[in-house]
Amino acid sequence: MRVCIGMSGGVDSSVAAYLLKEQGYDVIGLTFRNWPQDCMSRAEDKCCGPQAVTDARMVAHSIGIPHYVVDEIDTFQRDVIDYFVAEYKNGRTPNPCIVCNEKVKFGSLLRKAEELGAAQIATGHYARIEKNGRYVLRKGIDDHKDQSYFLFSLRQDQLARSLMPLGGLSKEETRAIAAKLGLKTKDKVESQEICFVPDKDYGRFLKEGAHVPDLPGEIVNRAGKVLGRHAGIQYFTIGQREGLNLGGQPKPMYVVELDAPTNRVIVGPAEDLMRGEFDIANCIWHVEEFPASLTAKIRYNHKGCPARVTITGQGRARVALPEPQRAITPGQAAVFYAGDLVVGGGWIL
Repeated sequence: MRVCIGMSGGVDSSVAAYLLKEQGYDVIGLTFRNWPQDCMSRAEDKCCGPQAVTDARMVAHSIGIPHYVVDEIDTFQRDVIDYFVAEYKNGRTPNPCIVCNEKVKFGSLLRKAEELGAAQIATGHYARIEKNGRYVLRKGIDDHKDQSYFLFSLRQDQLARSLMPLGGLSKEETRAIAAKLGLKTKDKVESQEICFVPDKDYGRFLKEGAHVPDLPGEIVNRAGKVLGRHAGIQYFTIGQREGLNLGGQPKPMYVVELDAPTNRVIVGPAEDLMRGEFDIANCIWHVEEFPASLTAKIRYNHKGCPARVTITGQGRARVALPEPQRAITPGQAAVFYAGDLVVGGGWIL
C-alpha cells in the first residue's frame, strides 16, 4: 500500500518514514514549502526552512524512498498566517500549530496523496489512532512528548486515512533508531517555537512580517480607571505581566482581558486570572457519549484538570471547572480527555 509521509526535516518524521518502509509500505516523502523566500531565509533549519528541506531529502535518499517538495505557500498564508494575524488583532491568542495540522499537514497532504495514488498519509506525531466503531485519537505513550492536543480537530475522514508510527515510542527510542541507522537528523535539536516566528518575537513578526500597524490605547483596571498606555493589543496575552510598565500599583498587575472593540488592555491582580467557567466554539467531538469523568487541558503545557462539559448547541459548549484555573485564554484550544482517549475539544471564547 502506498503512503505519503510529511517530512519536516526532523528526526521524528525521518524515523517514521523508515518504520513505514520496514513495515512494507510503498513510502513517498513530501516536504511542504510553506513560506515565501524572504521568510525562508530567516527560517534557517526550522520546520520546512531551506536546511530542513535538504535534510528531509537526504534522509529520504538514505532510506531509499522518493522525496518531493510541494509548494503550499498560498495555502499556508491563507489558512495559518492570516488566521494568526487576525486572532492577535482581535485580542485573542492563536494556536497556529493546531490549524496547520488540520488545514495543511493533514488537509493538503491528503490532497497531494490522492494525486500520487496513495491511500494513506503519515506524520511523525506522537499520538495513536485506533478504530473502535469509529476512529479515535489517543495520547502517545510518551507523556513528555504526547502531541494529541494539537490533533484534536482532525475529522473522521482525516483520522481514517492517517498513520502515526511513533505513537507507541518514546522520544529516546526514536533517537536511538535514528542513531542506529546513522540518519543525518539523529541529533537534530527539536524546535519548540512557532515555525514562522523562529525568534519567538510575535510582536516583531506582526509589525514587520505581517505589517500590522501599532494602534495605541489605554491600559485600565476592572473599574475602568486608566493606569497607562499600550502600543497595540497584539503585543499582549492573558496572564502577561512584562511590558505593562505600571509602576506604583499596590499589587503586581497582569493582563486579565483584551477588549478589541475599545482597544483596551484590562489588568488586575493575580487572583483576577482565576476562572471556573468558560465557553468554547467550533467544537469537534470524537465520541458519541461523554464519559463520566473528563480532564481538560486549556493549553498544551497545562497538566490538565477535572472538567464538566455541557453542549449548548451550534458547535458550542460550556465548560465548568471544579478547580478554577489561571489565565484561561481566548483563542487557545481546550481539549478533553478520558484517560488517554481524546474526547474532543473546542476554541476558548
